Amino acid sequence: MNPVKRSSLKRIAIDRTSSIPLYVQLRDALQEQITDGLWTPGDQLPGDQELCEAYAVSRTVVRQALQELSFQGTIIRHRGRGTFVAEPKISSTSLVHSLMGFHEDMVVRGLEMRNEILDKVMQPVNPKIAHYLDLEALAPIVKLERLRFVEGEPIVHVTSYLPYDLCPTIMTADLTELSLYAFLEAECHLQVTRGRRRIEAVAVNDSEARLLQVDVGAPVIRMESVSYLQDGRPIEYFDALFRGDRSRFELEVARFAGSGRLGQAMGDDGQGLWLPS
Repeated sequence: MNPVKRSSLKRIAIDRTSSIPLYVQLRDALQEQITDGLWTPGDQLPGDQELCEAYAVSRTVVRQALQELSFQGTIIRHRGRGTFVAEPKISSTSLVHSLMGFHEDMVVRGLEMRNEILDKVMQPVNPKIAHYLDLEALAPIVKLERLRFVEGEPIVHVTSYLPYDLCPTIMTADLTELSLYAFLEAECHLQVTRGRRRIEAVAVNDSEARLLQVDVGAPVIRMESVSYLQDGRPIEYFDALFRGDRSRFELEVARFAGSGRLGQAMGDDGQGLWLPS
């Protein structure tokens, strides 16, 4: 944790005659210092009282400005510890609306990717996974649990389930630095061609918090996915948790004329929260 950089604090004057609210002026002043590199990710900002004195504003103005920066993801406020400059979010433009895997997406962006294999085992399928993978009761599946690091930091905890009969060699494969989809295509001759993904915001529990190195109850992004081969067979179901403080998904959207086309885009089964891959 970096110490408070009091010497970097620009004590600019707040224009009380301006129509721009005081908290917006303060927010922009603090944002400018972060953008200029006077405060860097991990640095602790001065406390509320010091900011009040430096800019001659009330505690309410300071709190509003910091709340705005927190909503933007620029800073993180920890109760009892202080306010810190947030690490920049890892942005993915393809993970939600295409079938480029997380590993491939990060590599394309020039980021270092590594997987820690937490568990890899063959086991009988349970009813939930059997439904997603269209398998008979107790059919063998591969459970693959990974903690995925980007630039040395844990970002995603994901558990994948695959039909064992379609990819038995996965049990001996080293997936530490290899994309799962690339392995399926190169070694098992299985090409994923479509999928369905669903995302929601949840609070992290104790065990997940330890893995992702965040506080218990911190917001995370949960993504569920089912991927299919060209002949329609499901090949993978995964359940992943992305750190909310370090993840951002970007996608293009289009407006469809008429409810019929919208219904087709959302899926014929009425599962409106599933996002077509």
